[in-house]
Amino acid sequence: MIHGVRAFVLGAGGIGCALGHALCAGGADVTFVDADEQKVDWGRRHGVGLDGRPAQSAEFVHFADWQPRSDGIILLCTKCYDNKTVLDRLPSGLDVIPVQNGFDRDLIERSRIEGISSFVSECDAHRPCTRITRPGSLHVGYCRAGNQGPLPDDVDRLIGVLEQHGSFDVKRVPDILPYKYAKLMYSAAISPLAAAAGLDNGELLTYRGARPLFFALLRENYGILKGARVTLGKVGPFHPDTVDRILSWPLVARTMAWSFSRSLRNTYCSMSGDIEKGRTEIDNFNGHLIELAGDRDCDMNRAVYALVKRMETDRLAPALHRLDEIAA
Repeated sequence: MIHGVRAFVLGAGGIGCALGHALCAGGADVTFVDADEQKVDWGRRHGVGLDGRPAQSAEFVHFADWQPRSDGIILLCTKCYDNKTVLDRLPSGLDVIPVQNGFDRDLIERSRIEGISSFVSECDAHRPCTRITRPGSLHVGYCRAGNQGPLPDDVDRLIGVLEQHGSFDVKRVPDILPYKYAKLMYSAAISPLAAAAGLDNGELLTYRGARPLFFALLRENYGILKGARVTLGKVGPFHPDTVDRILSWPLVARTMAWSFSRSLRNTYCSMSGDIEKGRTEIDNFNGHLIELAGDRDCDMNRAVYALVKRMETDRLAPALHRLDEIAA
């Protein structure tokens, strides 16, 4: 085991495979834990794959058979709706580092350090093989007030391996929350609209029936966060303050949308495919924003939330006409 790094990656999806592949390439002792039997079997036979790079061998364990250990770092890369199942398995004193997009109150109580990715990684179905479809960074830092100073030695070593071998930039930040909230601003606009309508991320910027809704929801999300006096970081090409100013100029926003749509073409949101399974992260995305808004206006978030919850319950298929309900 090089660098003395041992990691347990819970969730061999897009982000989990991207992080785990980098750790394996750097000689870390990595165990992937997943509930997909086909994915675990493939990983045992072929390792973890990342498009354009050699596959890396690693240990793969089915979640039902996994026994948590205290001699390694747990990277939680599952969807937020699986958090309770994972946390119920972990001893109370065992730390976990989430790398997720949504906000989960129970998880916040269990975590000191978090990661948030601005890169997009899409994993094959039933195989621990992923590809980076949009470049970006991994931000890592403390998620609680008062936790300042250097990161623990084991976490510092793990981040060092990711810095050297990852297919993404790694940024160490003193406070992760500004970056996590900035990512939420985007995720809570992209995911529900694209997932409900069955669009890829780029089409949100080019389809006339989606683009005005997307821009309006982004601005509402920004307004909610600023109204809640949340500090925002920069996780994309522009700071959220700049994005809001651009969106206030419709002609400029439409012109820039066509350019940005090229980099998002054929990439899909984390909520894509979840609605028909009857569960999504809508509570951890727009639900959290609605809580932050309190008695302030957040009509679009409420409409988006209600639509996705109804689609979950009724297992409705994504369709373009779903956007009409939000527009109304």
